[in-house]
Amino acid sequence: MRIAILSRNSKLYSTRRLVEAGTLLGHEMSVIDTMHCYMDITSSRPSVRYKGKALPRYDAVIPRIGASVTFYGTAVVRQFEMMGTYSINESVAISRSRDKLRSMQLLSRKSVGLPRTGFAHQADNVADLIKNVGGAPVVIKLLEGTQGIGVVLAETQKAAESIIEAFMGLHANILVQEYVKEAGGADIRCLVVGGKVVAAMKRQAAEGEFRSNLHRGGTAELVKLSPAERKTAVTAANVMGLNMCGVDILRASTGPAVMEVNSSPGLEGIEVATGKDVASMIIQCIEKNAKPNKTKTKGKG
Repeated sequence: MRIAILSRNSKLYSTRRLVEAGTLLGHEMSVIDTMHCYMDITSSRPSVRYKGKALPRYDAVIPRIGASVTFYGTAVVRQFEMMGTYSINESVAISRSRDKLRSMQLLSRKSVGLPRTGFAHQADNVADLIKNVGGAPVVIKLLEGTQGIGVVLAETQKAAESIIEAFMGLHANILVQEYVKEAGGADIRCLVVGGKVVAAMKRQAAEGEFRSNLHRGGTAELVKLSPAERKTAVTAANVMGLNMCGVDILRASTGPAVMEVNSSPGLEGIEVATGKDVASMIIQCIEKNAKPNKTKTKGKG
């Protein structure tokens, strides 16, 4: 098959691994910078143009779209979908998962375990907003934050009120969540591919830090999942409509609690921690689900 990886940097570990895995499995792999694509939107022959030429028709695409370029990136994925190309994660599913508030509401509707979460636009009653999620300490998150950026732990009522009022004064959209103390600064990243958890690691925050992101100095190790954790991860992926994603879970006293569903999870940390060839599993998922693009023709520049 002819498979394109939509990535802004061909040298990134995840992109390189997907190219290697796809090539070893006999596919023609290409890396395309999403932000340098531009679209010809027509009813008869929609196309994606790149470096002055129409791209060929691909059988499948793997979106590796950063949160900061979600709007344009999903528009490019939609254009490929219009051209009959299979995307391992559909554009609507990526958009759904990137909206933290929307994703939490959808997961809640399906009774997926979550930390108690509040959301508000104006600071009419900040004290009640904090009380509603169990009181201080609380975690305050920017809706648009990634990799732990825009996530603050407020340890006291006064600190929480000040931070929330400051964010609201900047017209920032925020979530206020209970702090799951029993998690001990650790979370579990479950990698779901094709409706199954194919790898899982425990991420532990660095000393003096509550965010367990590897970008924040956290460490990772292989972890054994409980049946409830495995089921929660698969259900969360299904609710989001994602064929490939990372589901971040806290081990709360009430059971597994989903923090986030990531539609473009990094592969380095989990492959190193688990020793599993996740990249090949992603390619094999595409082999199972993608059909040859019958409209495939070479683009004319």
